[in-house]
Amino acid sequence: MSTPATPIWEVFIRSRSGLAHRHVGSVHAADATLALQAARDVYTRRGEGLSIWVVPSNAIIASDPADKEMMFEPTASKIYRHPTFYDIPDDVGHM
Repeated sequence: MSTPATPIWEVFIRSRSGLAHRHVGSVHAADATLALQAARDVYTRRGEGLSIWVVPSNAIIASDPADKEMMFEPTASKIYRHPTFYDIPDDVGHM
C-alpha cells in the first residue's frame, strides 16, 4: 500500500510594510496550518518576515512563456497606459 504524497506549498514572505510579498521557496505539509508553521520555521529564522502566505502549488496557474505575444501584445497598442508623456523633474529621483 503506497502512502499519498505530501502536498507542496509555495511560500511568499513580506519583509516590511509597504513591500510586496516575494516568493522564497516551497515546503511540504499535510495542510495549510502545518505549511504556515513550516514556512515560518524554514524561511523566517532571522526575523526577516512580517507576513507569510502559503499557497498550494497545484492552485497556481501560470502563463507559458511561449504565449508571450498573445498574452502581452495587446498592451502595446494601448499607449495611453504607458506614462511616457510626462516630464519628471530631476529632483524627483528614481521613480
